Amino acid sequence: MDKIEKYKTMEKVLREIEDLKNSETAVIKKIGQIETENMNLNVQGLDKTLNEIYDGIYKNLELVEGLHTSFTETVSDFKEKNNISDEMLLEFSENN
Repeated sequence: MDKIEKYKTMEKVLREIEDLKNSETAVIKKIGQIETENMNLNVQGLDKTLNEIYDGIYKNLELVEGLHTSFTETVSDFKEKNNISDEMLLEFSENN
């Protein structure tokens, strides 16, 4: 795998991590919606379990955000270290 291909793969992984972050955020929002509905229902078992799920998802979100930050730096460093220009990326995209 040459450096352009490797960089493009790293960009793909970065987009997948961003998608994972968005998915975790969506789950947190959905839990909030269910908790709001449960205010009317007042089902205690539901409330307790939702809190446990929320805690786990929130911890995962923090991990994913940290991964996103560090991998973004890794990708940027790789691009700079290998002198990959936007023109090179455009040419690669046109040829593939």
